[in-house]
Amino acid sequence: MVPLWAKVIATYLFSGYLPKAPGTWGTFLALPLVWVLYKLGEPFYVVSLILITFFGVLASDIYSRLSGKEDPDEVVIDEVAGVLVLFLFVKPTFVNLILGAILFRFIDILKPPPVNWFEKLGGGLGIMADDLVAGLIAGIILYSVQFLWT
Repeated sequence: MVPLWAKVIATYLFSGYLPKAPGTWGTFLALPLVWVLYKLGEPFYVVSLILITFFGVLASDIYSRLSGKEDPDEVVIDEVAGVLVLFLFVKPTFVNLILGAILFRFIDILKPPPVNWFEKLGGGLGIMADDLVAGLIAGIILYSVQFLWT
């Protein structure tokens, strides 16, 4: 049985249990968190990202082991952390939030190299790492497009 604290964190407040495409739910439900943390300032944003990543690795590792699933669909804290990484690169305006979320999901679903390399780490680290890299790539792409556009 997965401890409640691990279930709450790993499923991002149970949003991973929403029907159909839990990763997409996790991604889009992370956007209000991005906005709030951004408004609280960069130091708070970065510390929150570190804490979410740390506890996300722990919780998803416990959830994965105790559920017997290598990378459970309902574990979406990895999407939350990945989206937070993305918005280290660009300001979370309404347009950026939508474009960033779509771009992140595209990369997260396709898992091109090097994203797919990181999921092979296994356990909670593997669950989280591929989405952190997907967020990094999405952030660099969105920043680059904006840089070239202006």
